[in-house]
Amino acid sequence: MSSLNPKKPKAARESCYYVVETPQFDSYIITRVFYARQHWNGVSRVATIALSVGPVQPVDAKRGTRKEALSGNAGEHMNFTFSKKVEDLQRRLRAFMDEYIYPNERRFQEEIDRNRWSPTAVMEELKSKARAAGLWNLFLPGDQHGAGLTNLEYAPLCEIMGRSMMAPEVFNCSAPDTGNMEVLARYGTPEQKERWLKPLLSGEIRSCFAMTEPAVASSDATNIEASIVRDRDEYVLNGRKWWTSGAGDPRCTVAIFMGKSDPSAQRYQQQSMILVPMSAPGVKIERLLTVFGYDHAPHGHGEVTFQNVRVPVSNMLLGEGRGFEIAQGRLGPGRIHHCMRCIGVAERALEIMCERVQSRVAFGKPLAEQGTLRAHIASSRMEIEQARLLTLKAAYMMDTAGNKAARSEIAMIKVVAPNIALRVLDRSIQAHGGAGVSQDTFLASAWANVRTLRLADGPDEVHTEAVAKLELGKRSKPQAQSRPH
Repeated sequence: MSSLNPKKPKAARESCYYVVETPQFDSYIITRVFYARQHWNGVSRVATIALSVGPVQPVDAKRGTRKEALSGNAGEHMNFTFSKKVEDLQRRLRAFMDEYIYPNERRFQEEIDRNRWSPTAVMEELKSKARAAGLWNLFLPGDQHGAGLTNLEYAPLCEIMGRSMMAPEVFNCSAPDTGNMEVLARYGTPEQKERWLKPLLSGEIRSCFAMTEPAVASSDATNIEASIVRDRDEYVLNGRKWWTSGAGDPRCTVAIFMGKSDPSAQRYQQQSMILVPMSAPGVKIERLLTVFGYDHAPHGHGEVTFQNVRVPVSNMLLGEGRGFEIAQGRLGPGRIHHCMRCIGVAERALEIMCERVQSRVAFGKPLAEQGTLRAHIASSRMEIEQARLLTLKAAYMMDTAGNKAARSEIAMIKVVAPNIALRVLDRSIQAHGGAGVSQDTFLASAWANVRTLRLADGPDEVHTEAVAKLELGKRSKPQAQSRPH
């Protein structure tokens, strides 16, 4: 951060501007904080905060305001003040986590250990409580099926749920079901919604997403080799998929399968997505994969073969050749949900790191007084705040300008959030010593889970390349007037 210049307002003004220039962006980040009139006399009660990103424009001396252009073309201030509705949901969600989630994490793991590939009793109990409390399907934007929240409104709630690996399922907000439900809600036919979306929304069944393949570099989805061939009133599917998350759960009854339906079509119109019952003849779970030794039972990550699997034509989603279109609609919200949960993981890791260093003594003084650990704590707080603001900006852009316009922000946060969460987790593990790598804290399993997010829904390298391409594209045309360097 190269500069932080507070600009003192005149006595008649109520707002104070902080202009922050960073090397990461070709614009200023301007945070406007509205203070009481007595701010400069020692009172600094904040009423509301609005974050705007864009070139600095002159301040209107008469009104004490400024006009600005947002880098995302949203055309207005990005106001991250949460509504009363969201504040109420945050309060209720935190209370539920304190009363039911954290106290039952150990029981949840013990029930899994007794019978790894069966649903747990505690999960079903808590799902009923969450639904009765009105904390259900919060991720869906439409009032018809969900809570009617925007991406920006859902962000702080998803962060809270992300603090515990068991929590998202309790509130029916866990991947890959969330993405699959969004696909069905947006693209499904009435019959598809009745058969699959309705029981998913009620938490009666679970689902999986069969896209990644072991034989090809699936980060480039055009490499997908699985086939979808029309045979009169049916499609015949063949292919081998892996990292089909959720396939190990006996409640998983449907997969969204991506394959090539027309290899001769244009590059991004060769693929289609189709609904496949997991009980269909020819569907076989070959094995369940582990993540750094964790099998994530009873959810599981399956390597699944599809051999001459026949499904009716009516199972096709949206139409042949529209798989990429569906994928782009699905992956935007899915990626940012992962990032929201990462912030929650990092917050919890920082909290228990602070508790740990304040309760342990080494070399004659508390760990909390050791300079290196204090630096780790400070760095963690700063990085979490940066990641949260970028997450909120991406969510805001998705809501106001659409997923396509927000693709740079989505790509950036998909790289930033998991990497920051991993750094905070690593510091917390270090502060815990041997306990940090054991099963006695959530840290080791959380690290393993977050590390997968540098690969899931596109690896870091793909998103970094996308950001670079978009950034260079802004400067590909000759400028009317060159800027000083």
